[in-house]
Amino acid sequence: MKSTLRLAVAAAAVTAALAAPALTQAQIRIGFMAVLSGPQGPLGQDQYDAFMLVVEQNGGKLGGVPVQVFREDTQLKPEVAVQVADKLIEKEKVQIITGVTFSNVMMAIHKKITDKEVFLIGSNAGPSPIAGAQCSPYFFSTSWEGGQQPEVVGKYAADKGYTKVMTIAPNYQAGKDFVAGFRRNYTTPTTGELWPALGTQDYSAEIAQIAAGQPQAVFAFLPGGMGINFVKQWNQSGLKGKIPLLTASTADGIGLPAMGDAALGVIAGSFWGPDFANPVNQKFVKDFEAKYKRIPSQYAAQSYDAALLLDSAIAKVGGKVDDKKAFMAALKAADFKSLRGDFKYNTNHFAIQDFHVFEAVKDAQGRMTLKTVATPLKGYKDAFYTQCPLK
Repeated sequence: MKSTLRLAVAAAAVTAALAAPALTQAQIRIGFMAVLSGPQGPLGQDQYDAFMLVVEQNGGKLGGVPVQVFREDTQLKPEVAVQVADKLIEKEKVQIITGVTFSNVMMAIHKKITDKEVFLIGSNAGPSPIAGAQCSPYFFSTSWEGGQQPEVVGKYAADKGYTKVMTIAPNYQAGKDFVAGFRRNYTTPTTGELWPALGTQDYSAEIAQIAAGQPQAVFAFLPGGMGINFVKQWNQSGLKGKIPLLTASTADGIGLPAMGDAALGVIAGSFWGPDFANPVNQKFVKDFEAKYKRIPSQYAAQSYDAALLLDSAIAKVGGKVDDKKAFMAALKAADFKSLRGDFKYNTNHFAIQDFHVFEAVKDAQGRMTLKTVATPLKGYKDAFYTQCPLK
């Protein structure tokens, strides 16, 4: 009897020992990369907070499978991002990387990650080259190609009949994409283009040039802390109310609380707003505000959708993300309910989606927020998908 018992205990121990590696292997390892420090850090923090909100609400799982998320700060430095990507892939053995806040960082790491056949789910940066000729089957975006948000602002400016518009954007990949995007639907030649360095905080020279140019409107792309400073200085200059300020990724949920009344009336173009009435968005805004005590930004919205996308795709393959062909197909299917409404991928793995125009207003609690004004572009495809060889 004792001998039989000992054998049973030994067999159980062997079974447990064999099962332990299987349990470890079942956990999916995800790298999260974003700018999490400095003036632009709040953008990446909103991405991270929204992504983790889904993970936490799912009990530490996505698609019913436990996940381990490795959080890394790219510091808005491409060379740091390259080191982080190497660490995540080689040391942490991640199967998926998500986040990525700025286009200069995305351009530095996109090929490195996708060439390793690691899935990259971008939840903000969408530089035009990776939507076109440099697209990859291992990259999926839950945001937009860099020119699309300004395209809806350009359409708005054209519809308003403005014939004299100046632009201001930082001199890097996204800045160039945004101005090009604006000009795609605003075909009247701009009367001046200002290109401050990325990270500029003092805009006195640029505002003086705008005042001298006397445009009918100004289009601005100045993300994060840049936008906060610009809008405040714009207000102080006395130009607010005299020249309409049209923006993309500038007067958004990140900057509006700091801008305060200076931002009232500013126009913004985006794919999403906190006032969307669909149930998924209402739950997201309510849960995000309850946990983090602030209105979510579009950076949070995009990352929340990234988590929902992964949740649906991981479930479709039963957690077998190493079956790359099946997981790729599951991601492409995008079988989840998005907080923006309908979500469908184009051939280049960027979404076909509506783009809206918003006005910066105060809500019932006196907080700065965005109110939907119009939807000039519906079921909109980016300008570069035809250059992508994917089908």
